[in-house]
Amino acid sequence: MRATAAAVLAAVLTTVALAVAPAASAHATRIAVDPAENASLTTGPAQVSATFNEPLQTTFAAMTVVGPDGNLWSTGDPRIQGAVVSVALRPLGPVGIYTVNYRVTSADGHVVGGSWSFRLTTPGTGTPGPVASAPSAPGGFPVWPFIAIGVVIVVGVAWWSWRRRANGDA
Repeated sequence: MRATAAAVLAAVLTTVALAVAPAASAHATRIAVDPAENASLTTGPAQVSATFNEPLQTTFAAMTVVGPDGNLWSTGDPRIQGAVVSVALRPLGPVGIYTVNYRVTSADGHVVGGSWSFRLTTPGTGTPGPVASAPSAPGGFPVWPFIAIGVVIVVGVAWWSWRRRANGDA
């Protein structure tokens, strides 16, 4: 009987530990941007950049600049140099808020994404790129399979214990 109770308790504790375990948070953090967040500019910059607290992996980086007209104003692929990611810009056009969106992979493999904005106060003469597509929602690893497996284990151990006792094997 004690062995059964110990097995059930171990299964319950394992399930709880898996369900409430915190996610690891050792990933890159953005520490600076250029142009500065919420800056008001009279002329558009040639590029935008974000600096992180650790070097970035050079693969799978993305960085775009979307203007107030919903078009892309960034051009080319993002460049990564150590802890800095940057992308070139077309000459900017309409007055308004430009939003920089980025997604990079930190040295430890964690994907980090975010955005910041700046304002152009004087219209430019640039021609926009294509219409920006809506960003996809960031995906994470679902927790429900672990909870389901834990429930199956707990129910299985309880059923096994009940069957043993019903057959007189206790």
